[in-house]
Amino acid sequence: MNALLRRNGLGLVAWLAGIVFFLPIAWMALTSFHSEADAATNPPSFAASLTLDGYRDFFGSGGGASPWPALINSTVASVVSTLCVLLLALPAAYALSIRPVKKWTDVLFFFLSTKMLPVVAGLLPIYLFAKNAGLLDNIWLLVILYTSMNLPIAVWMMQSFLAEVPVAVIEAARVDGARLPTVLARVVAPIALPGIAATALICFIFSWNELLFARVLTGVVAETAPVFLTGFITSQGLFLAKVCAASLVISLPVLAAGFAAQDKLVQGLSLGAVK
Repeated sequence: MNALLRRNGLGLVAWLAGIVFFLPIAWMALTSFHSEADAATNPPSFAASLTLDGYRDFFGSGGGASPWPALINSTVASVVSTLCVLLLALPAAYALSIRPVKKWTDVLFFFLSTKMLPVVAGLLPIYLFAKNAGLLDNIWLLVILYTSMNLPIAVWMMQSFLAEVPVAVIEAARVDGARLPTVLARVVAPIALPGIAATALICFIFSWNELLFARVLTGVVAETAPVFLTGFITSQGLFLAKVCAASLVISLPVLAAGFAAQDKLVQGLSLGAVK
């Protein structure tokens, strides 16, 4: 009886926590369908009439700037940098887990220590380098930065995932004459696919949401979706309905990727948790 009550109590707490975290998203989605006058009321009017004006303004039908270049830039920067991270992190994680190098724990700590430097501390040197190299407002500069930012996290995550790969399977492939690229692509990658998917999703989310570098290093050509979103906050005030509509649209790729890789994400994040 006590175990049943405890299980039901934990389930109730989980549901309440889920509702609490979901309420701001539901409020943002509802506000995006209101007019600016209804969205600005305090307290908010949930029974106000619904309209698509916020989405029309976001997509530029009212004469504003089109969001498609910014969305394309975010997609290119996030997808390409994530692919680069996976291509670099998989061999590194293989060397640190399946074929461990000497003092591999020190190597992992070095990777993690690179994340201890505040991003703003490196902003000025990177800006000066980009300016002198003619790379300002260039989407490929963001690809390089996002790759370097996410690589330590990816190596750290994938090392724990690849440590669960059976060594006997790899040794059997090597006995059959498979070289390292073949072992990584046809043996290690399929077994560690949940962990790779979880790593890819996290790197994609970090790249898609990054604002500081994109705000400082881009202008018009390489503007990303988060930078475009800040354009709705003007000297005339905060247009809440437009901001909610823009935030919901910009969040959709991340939500879609999360739902598409939901099973792989759960498997990857729990890989190695139960022996």
